[in-house]
Amino acid sequence: MLIDHWPLLGLRLNTPRLELRLPGDNELADLADLAAEGIHEPDRMPFLVPWTDLPPAERARSVVQHHWLRRGTWSPDNWALNLAVFENGQVVGLQTVAARDLAVLRQVSTGSWLGARYQRQGIGTEMRAAVLHLAFAGLNALEATSGAFEDNATSFAVSQKHGYELDGIDRHVVRGRPTTTRRLRLTRTRWETHQHVPVSISGLTPCLPMFGLPDDDCTDHQRSAS
Repeated sequence: MLIDHWPLLGLRLNTPRLELRLPGDNELADLADLAAEGIHEPDRMPFLVPWTDLPPAERARSVVQHHWLRRGTWSPDNWALNLAVFENGQVVGLQTVAARDLAVLRQVSTGSWLGARYQRQGIGTEMRAAVLHLAFAGLNALEATSGAFEDNATSFAVSQKHGYELDGIDRHVVRGRPTTTRRLRLTRTRWETHQHVPVSISGLTPCLPMFGLPDDDCTDHQRSAS
């Protein structure tokens, strides 16, 4: 079976409202359709790469291609896990967690988007909680990083709920204009004092080598989450 060769297909993260997992082909099509419907107001650009400026059909195709790219270029020392987010069986968005040299640096980064009709309903907070639990309780990370443009109040609010602290700024050019990104960092200690969303993980143990972690590196947290 394919899952024997790609155990990430069996990984599941569950919160009270959501399930996060790799999408099947038809679910990936649903995710692409959701992106085509719109993610943000046209006068804003919350992404460093302005992929949402593409026409709807091309935007949808880019979601599919990006998902395939991340799977095809996966390596244990440089990976990005693109998890579809489901509420009541319906695809509502995408949550990414990524890392380089996780076994050494013990650091992950996160990114996400929600379909416009699913925003401002608390979903963003729960999906971030899910991957933070995976990172800290499942993969034994010590830090998680994120970031957002200065005008992205919604993203900052989600990060604040989880205990992130400001970690400096970066300057970029987006749509031909200078922009400022505020970096954010969350330590394991602050995560432990701010976690408030119950999360369960299943199917993790066979995935550990794919994250660059040997099976015998599994902590008590990981064993309870696997």
